[in-house]
Parts: sequence; C-alpha cells; structure tokens
Amino acid sequence: MSRDVSARFRSAVYAQETDEVPICLLTVTHESLSEPIFISSDPTTRLSDDPLLYGTESRGEQFIFLPFEFTLADDVSDSAPKVALTMDSIDRSLVPILRSFATPPSVKLEIVLASDPDIVEITMPVLQMSDATIEDKYISTNVVADGLINEPHPARQFTPGSFPGLF
Repeated sequence: MSRDVSARFRSAVYAQETDEVPICLLTVTHESLSEPIFISSDPTTRLSDDPLLYGTESRGEQFIFLPFEFTLADDVSDSAPKVALTMDSIDRSLVPILRSFATPPSVKLEIVLASDPDIVEITMPVLQMSDATIEDKYISTNVVADGLINEPHPARQFTPGSFPGLF
C-alpha cells in the first residue's frame, strides 16, 4: 500500500540527521468514556502551568504527553494491521482506566511532524486494543484491525447438502 506523505516528511525520514521530529498521536475512544483520551509521544509544547502538562496541540485538540514507543504495522496483504505500543506507567493513572473496559477500546493512530502538527502525514485505520499487559513501569498492548476482516468468507461451504440447487 502506498502512502501519500509530504516531501518534508519523506526527506526527514530518509535523512541521516534532521531537525524534524515525527510525533505519534493516539485518540482512544470507548462507550464508557465521556470524552476521548488524547495522547502524544512528544512533549512539543507546554499545555498548562497548573497542573504542569506538556504535549502536542493538533487541529484544536490537546494531546497529553505520555512517553510510549510504537512499532507500526507492516503493509502486507495476508495479515491484519497490528501496532505494538509500550507506554510508561510511572504514575499508574492509566491502569484503572484500562481495567474498567469490558470491551476493547478503539484507537486511532496518526503521525505528524513537530514543525507542523496540524498536517497529518500518516493515519492508521481505527484499530481495536486487543490485549494489555500491565507491569511495574510499563503497559504493553497490541492494537489490531477489527476482527471481522479475519473471518472466513464465505462463512459456509457450498456442498450438495447445504445448497442442493447448485448441484
């Protein structure tokens, strides 16, 4: 699958050294949340003084900085997209939120450049959080495409017993 990205993003990714910083923005939604959770991988700017918060402002939304690492999905046709996320959990504020979900939350992943955070360079389709491992300092989770794309099609086999009119 080809991606349309700006020339600035392409040159920053392929450069040996660059001043450009790619930022991953996560938007977590769930029916039990009153509003989405916006998370940024970079402390681009100071969002507030009391409490002291850093993050990224993009398209009018404030994404709170939470250190995390991510591995983007491969663009292969025979498997569903899967993104691996590892987040710091020093203050443990996400642990009760994750444990409160009875169904998987939806996660939208976008990549922007720090020099122009209002232009989204890469957008992954809305993914579902499949599992989460909570450890002392880290939360590891896999975010995958909706399970419906993994369902076999057609669901039934065309046999003489099931479809006698075909035979």
